[in-house]
Amino acid sequence: MSRIFSGIQPSGELHIGNYLGAVENWVRLQRQHECLICIVDYHAITQDYDVSALQRRTHEMAIGLLASGIDTDDCILFTQSHVPEHTELAWVFMSVTPLGDLERMTQFKDKSKKQESIRAGLMNYPVLQAADVLLYKADRVPVGEDQVQHLELMREIARKWNARYCDGYFPEPKAQLTRARRIIGLDGSAKMSKSLGNTIGILEEPESIWKLLRPAVTDPARIRRSDPGDPDKCNIYSLHKYFGSEDQTAEVASNCRSAGWGCIDCKKVLSEAISVHFRPVRERAADLRANPARVREILGAGAAKARSIAGETIREVREHMGLREGSASW
Repeated sequence: MSRIFSGIQPSGELHIGNYLGAVENWVRLQRQHECLICIVDYHAITQDYDVSALQRRTHEMAIGLLASGIDTDDCILFTQSHVPEHTELAWVFMSVTPLGDLERMTQFKDKSKKQESIRAGLMNYPVLQAADVLLYKADRVPVGEDQVQHLELMREIARKWNARYCDGYFPEPKAQLTRARRIIGLDGSAKMSKSLGNTIGILEEPESIWKLLRPAVTDPARIRRSDPGDPDKCNIYSLHKYFGSEDQTAEVASNCRSAGWGCIDCKKVLSEAISVHFRPVRERAADLRANPARVREILGAGAAKARSIAGETIREVREHMGLREGSASW
């Protein structure tokens, strides 16, 4: 059985971009493979963040994942900082990772343009990603298209460490692209992101879903209610494909092309479909929020399971590298 590792930053409440791009896939994969799902709070500190809110956001993310169907009978769910072996292996991997490889990462180049003072953590982000996955010798990683370059670097890091210390020790993980490769936000242009304010949370109440959807960008060429539209150019129609039935999606497309519906009509149908889809998720989340101790217990148990695997990997890594247990001074 393949072992899969995937992580998500604790941004708080899950949104439909997270769900379609990652979580929905994890729920399916957990019954087919050995899975580890990690809330990666160390990754979250590479940029400015609200210190007082980090633990709350981690807790909320755990609730969202569990309510969405992550089943701890089928997978290990834990918080990254509860397993210190992640950062130890990241340091080990930094010793074999060329600086030029990190500077070429597209995400680093894009994000560093927005910073006056570039932090080392931003550059070394993909090294920690490699440690996250290889610590558990995972051989598959569910990713979106924007993470494929990082995965290639991960494979290269595994090759370099193996060549230097122990041939074949770390696997070279393969990418497993998700069904929804890139979810565009309600602004119709950028990837759905909470920081951009273009998302719909999966735990939003029906009234809130409609409030968020109503001003969302549709086919820019459709100015008047009587103008026919092109659903293939409408981001709202792309969301219908995920939340509507096949017949309903076909009806939406037909009414768009014929101007039988206005954009508001189309959005009302989508709003209802999203609300219905996530109704059971909202109900499970309400139960979990009422029992925070249970959520902490689940994360604690997951961290213990993760550490049992991670500890053995680190023990073997130290042995292969000539690093021994002990208290020698330096």
